[in-house]
Amino acid sequence: MKMKKTIGRIHLWLGLTAGVIVCFLGITGCILTFQVEIENLTQPYRSVQPKAQAYLPPSYFQKKASTILPDKFAHNLTYLSGNKSAIVSFYKEGEDYYYLLFFNPYTGDLLKTKDMSKDFFRIILNGHFYLFMPPGIGQPIAATATLLFLVLLITGLVLWWPRNKAARKQRFSIKWSAKFKRLNYDLHNVLGFYAFLVGICFAITGLVWGFVWFQKTYYWVSSGGKKLTEYYEAVSPGYDSLSSSDQVNYTQLDKIWLTLKKEYPDAAKFDIHFPSNTEEAIAVSANPSENTYWKADYRHYDQHNLQEIKVNHLYGRYSDASVADKLQRMNYDLHVGAVGGLPTKILAFFASFIIASLPITGFYIWWGRKKRTTSKSQTKTYTSQQPKEAVS
Repeated sequence: MKMKKTIGRIHLWLGLTAGVIVCFLGITGCILTFQVEIENLTQPYRSVQPKAQAYLPPSYFQKKASTILPDKFAHNLTYLSGNKSAIVSFYKEGEDYYYLLFFNPYTGDLLKTKDMSKDFFRIILNGHFYLFMPPGIGQPIAATATLLFLVLLITGLVLWWPRNKAARKQRFSIKWSAKFKRLNYDLHNVLGFYAFLVGICFAITGLVWGFVWFQKTYYWVSSGGKKLTEYYEAVSPGYDSLSSSDQVNYTQLDKIWLTLKKEYPDAAKFDIHFPSNTEEAIAVSANPSENTYWKADYRHYDQHNLQEIKVNHLYGRYSDASVADKLQRMNYDLHVGAVGGLPTKILAFFASFIIASLPITGFYIWWGRKKRTTSKSQTKTYTSQQPKEAVS
């Protein structure tokens, strides 16, 4: 009993410490859950009229996009299946810009130039990751709050655990006809229990991004004691044999693109990364799904002789990935609920909503108890100071 009281105090003070941030992360998580679906419905430039002809090659879009934003770096090109636009992304490590250019993949017509710093979902995402602060400040705060949330989930489960059969009946259902205090108590405890497993998933996947030590520990545990190989950019070995060259030959991308289409005829998404110099390898990916990432095959090629380069980190071929590798690759899809399609997205949405509500219902439980304790204390003090005949 004494142990449970101590756990209750830990749960209370951690909740008061991190509650506001947990609530905010839950609300922004709800908003981000159906980002893809909302964008496809509200942004017509993401779709085109299908034609019975081949898409234009990568070199065409790299050249055209670079004339539209000549002072910025075209990072990659995304081809989607069906009636979707081709997208060229502009960003560079260390630079403060991020643009998406949408093209008709059949005609090459520019459909939209989008500054992502003004995009609604991008703003919400920055809030979710950085709390609208500079990344170096906001990210550690959000990660620490996520760690506290993980402890809150575990201590909450301990406090929820029923002592006997009679108590067990009250732990799984909400008494909607009860007064506010009881209803609020049930909303906190019962809904918190039902959201527990999804909440654990949110917390762990969030901490993988939040702390390097957590990511490495998570990989070590899931792999049975193996060390995580950090991501590195593949280098073109053929670069050493060049006599002199300072220009990337982007027509090489077209050859790889044609090869990929033959190897992955059923792929729903292709990503082709443009090398920024003659030393970088060409990185490409073929994905069987438009809306998830973990099953993609990531391939790397020498940009001079088009020989494939094998990498030792997570982002190689899917068939070469271990269970621990797949868990790491799946991290984003698990975090947003996309891993199982629409059903898991709906589950993630409601779980995020419940998580956002827990600090609020928890605060009202604490506030109600505090007021009751204060009221009893004041009554006791008042009666002890009165003559007997005044209180008889």
